[in-house]
Amino acid sequence: MERRPSASEAILVNAIVIVFVAFALYPVLWVISIALSPGGLAGQGGALPVPRAPGLENFAIVTGGGDAEKAWLFLRQLGNSLVVSLATAAVAVAIATPTAYALARFRFVGKEGGLRTLLATQMFPGVASAVPLYLLLDTLGLLDSRAGLVLVYAATAVPFAIFQLRGAFESIPVDIEEAAMVDGATRTQAFLKVALPAARPAIAVTALFAFMGAWNEFILAATLLARESAFTLPVVLQRYVGEHDAQWGAFAAGAVVVSVPVMGLFYVAQRQLVSGLTAGGVKG
Repeated sequence: MERRPSASEAILVNAIVIVFVAFALYPVLWVISIALSPGGLAGQGGALPVPRAPGLENFAIVTGGGDAEKAWLFLRQLGNSLVVSLATAAVAVAIATPTAYALARFRFVGKEGGLRTLLATQMFPGVASAVPLYLLLDTLGLLDSRAGLVLVYAATAVPFAIFQLRGAFESIPVDIEEAAMVDGATRTQAFLKVALPAARPAIAVTALFAFMGAWNEFILAATLLARESAFTLPVVLQRYVGEHDAQWGAFAAGAVVVSVPVMGLFYVAQRQLVSGLTAGGVKG
């Protein structure tokens, strides 16, 4: 019979968890405090992240409150980030899912070499390819466009998605697909009706990571975009921190605004996160 922890042990464990949670939330609370403080100056509470005369002035600066033209521009930039991130996640999952299934289930010439090549692409940072990507998009006429940015982001998201989903498909027993094919299903039907639903948590988590990678990326977006109306939100935030001056209040408010969609996605997909992140951890 498993021993239940004593009251003192439970209190100690809870106290340790609270300390670690407070340690993780402390920087976040400071960002929120600066965002709510006029001029970006936090209160005089010492180490406590308490805003002084809290208000929404910094959020108004970021969102263009009171100026219709600036508000429209912010909404356009927010739309750019949403469209690029969602399209990147959709393209990455659409390409990686059948590819990962084929790598997990079939043997064919070039399989091992292809996997090594995909792995090699993950060893180089995206900034290392900024110049060739710029020249390539300029030749294709996709420079300074959302389509070009999606193409660039998907090129880096697809290899990661393939490795993530390959492990998920390998963890799904082959027997259930073979049983479906014995009952008359084709290989395609077994993939669509058996393997794909079983891998849904891993697909959801992979799409979430692809979305976050595109949503937070700054260097390539700043390199490939020139028009202010084409900027994504990370590029917009960078403009509040200049070489000789910094609007820390607006920067912090922008960081809070940028974080909201990702927090919402995590909340919606929280049921899939644990099972999706552990998919492929045990090959069964």
